[in-house]
Amino acid sequence: MIVVAGEALIDLVPQGMGALAALRPALGGGPYNTAVALGRLGSPTAFCSRVSYDAFGEALLDRLRETGVDLAPVQRGSEPTTLAVASVDAEGSAAYSFYVEGTADRLFSVPASLPSGTRAVSFGTCSLVLEPGASAYEELLRRTAARGVFTALDPNVRAGLIADPDAYRARFESWLPSVTLLKLSAEDAEWLGGTPRQWLAAGPAAVVVTRGGAGLTAYTRDGGEYTVPGERVDVVDTIGAGDTVNAALLHGLAQRDALSASAVAALGAEGWRGLLGFAARAAAVTCSRAGAEPPYAHEVAG
Repeated sequence: MIVVAGEALIDLVPQGMGALAALRPALGGGPYNTAVALGRLGSPTAFCSRVSYDAFGEALLDRLRETGVDLAPVQRGSEPTTLAVASVDAEGSAAYSFYVEGTADRLFSVPASLPSGTRAVSFGTCSLVLEPGASAYEELLRRTAARGVFTALDPNVRAGLIADPDAYRARFESWLPSVTLLKLSAEDAEWLGGTPRQWLAAGPAAVVVTRGGAGLTAYTRDGGEYTVPGERVDVVDTIGAGDTVNAALLHGLAQRDALSASAVAALGAEGWRGLLGFAARAAAVTCSRAGAEPPYAHEVAG
């Protein structure tokens, strides 16, 4: 079982150009997309979050059910669902503004336990920024790591939500001793102001940096550096691409029985290039269609 902890929200995606273009609601949130992608790839998955009872919340949970994701850890609330208004540029890259005041996912509390058989827990995005839920997710991260469970972190920085960038950067660094796998985009890395080698020294067994169409690079504590190119594809938009990479990495590690720091260290060049290539193929499928629509296992076989 891989548990994904974090927010579920609604992306409002423009259907044309201009500030007043019609908006189409789409199911989203970085952790949510990761959970859907893991389910589609075939990994036993559970979602740990707090979701509204409103119509958007029910729609979010319906897709998880359809994908086979275990909803036992989901908390519910009467507050509204968070909204993220997307804007997509000519290259298909997405930016977001958020409506988060008084929403359900901000009131997440630390669960008493996680599903039996939990082998990994994934964290990231808005859920580690917005209080009071951010402190609860942070505590869950630390507790999970202290029990020896594999942890993955994708900060997926949304700068518009971060009131004090320096405080967030310091908090990010404080998480690293509790992280087994750190995955982030080149843009995140630049904003955070560190390097993969610095982050590795703080705790993770590996750091994976994504560079869009230029591919992915994995850095390991033994000095390893492994790069694969991106898959060529006609990009519709990049919504959910990084979340798909998260899921593909976790799924691939689970398939290799490598959900531990020692197993990650033993992957070697062939193992890393195979894993990164799989993640690149999965992300390309997501980029080839509108919205966060990650692939099913048969679409990335080979």
